[in-house]
Amino acid sequence: MKLHIKNGRLIDPANGVDSVTDLFVADGKVQAIGAAPAGFVADTTLDASGLVVAPGLVDLSARLREPGYEYKATLESEMRAAVQGGVTTLVCPPDTDPVLDEPGLVEMLKHRARNLDLAHVHPLGALTIGLRGEALTEMAELTEAGCIGFAQAEVPILDTNVLLRALQYAKTFGYTVWLRPQDPHIGRGGVAHSGPLASRLGLSGVPVMAETIALHTIFELVRATGARVHLCRISSAAGLDLIRAAKKEGLPVTCDVGVHHLHLTDADIGFFDSNARLTPPLRSGRDRDAITAGLLDGTIDAVCSDHTPVDDDEKLLPFGEASPGATGLELLLSLTLKWAEEQRGMDALPRALAKITADAARTAGLPAGQLGVGAPADIVLFDPNLRWLVNGAALASQGKHTPFLGYELSGQVQATVVGGRIAYQR
Repeated sequence: MKLHIKNGRLIDPANGVDSVTDLFVADGKVQAIGAAPAGFVADTTLDASGLVVAPGLVDLSARLREPGYEYKATLESEMRAAVQGGVTTLVCPPDTDPVLDEPGLVEMLKHRARNLDLAHVHPLGALTIGLRGEALTEMAELTEAGCIGFAQAEVPILDTNVLLRALQYAKTFGYTVWLRPQDPHIGRGGVAHSGPLASRLGLSGVPVMAETIALHTIFELVRATGARVHLCRISSAAGLDLIRAAKKEGLPVTCDVGVHHLHLTDADIGFFDSNARLTPPLRSGRDRDAITAGLLDGTIDAVCSDHTPVDDDEKLLPFGEASPGATGLELLLSLTLKWAEEQRGMDALPRALAKITADAARTAGLPAGQLGVGAPADIVLFDPNLRWLVNGAALASQGKHTPFLGYELSGQVQATVVGGRIAYQR
């Protein structure tokens, strides 16, 4: 398909572009910006007047629930949610059932995703067999099958010696290990941020030191091995201070935050709202402010949706018994725009978009998130001013639970282009 996107405000943070111009697509790639290539005749023209044209979003944490949890969501429902939210590239954790610890499982997932032809799916392989934290997986075989890194999802490794061996192996072959820093013992079984609110509500707490103790351990192991580590969904001011210092020291570490943590605090639990039961838990206002500071100074490399669809049977329960997680694919763009609006800077929108496009792609080592000539034609067209109401019926995801139900947000996706083909159009 030859595609002409005309009169849109092209924002491409990777290439420093922010101007009203035309975009020309053919053979799945960006062919030209501004003037049409010689002999170019469009099959389809999209009028983007009044819209922002940006690289398709890159989401570093989206649970698609297949294989094994199809009663919570299916690959098809979540990939439709992705393109409806402007997300064209997805990184999915290995905590499926069975766990993504065998090349055949990874190949099957990739094959299913390719057949649906909606968005690009990049799995993370399990770091240890069955995520049990005992024996390492065959990382080379998993990489050949299509894994872009290795993770433990939400299961911390009890034996630090196993993590040391994993990082030594990963360093030898140039693999990236994705870890969510959490001490395996401190805060185990906790459901909310340790603080006055959790005490008042009688909820078991997860203290900030569950994150910082794990970070200290990870940084010591990185110093010893030189392995590249991506830290997933940092939640605290103290954790960000440690990461800032580690980066200044030159350690090969990157980090992301979940988009919910840009806006919400533990106070948003309200009267035991299980939609606000997340992992890591929503923390204090001071921690939320530190996340904004970390985004502005570059300590935080990317923002992710932390998309975790949960069904009614597991969510409509008392707070402490409900499964953690919230739908996020269709909210990632709007919540990032909401954060940008709060910054009120001239370059706030391009800087915010960078965290969910170019910076996220670079962090994951993926050829995505930018629209230079020759780049893959993964594109989102959205109206930054159009407001929409978050309600379950409006969400394509099978997971209908989010702490933002009832909110009115700006930024509605009008079309999503994946590989030069219109994958979604409102």
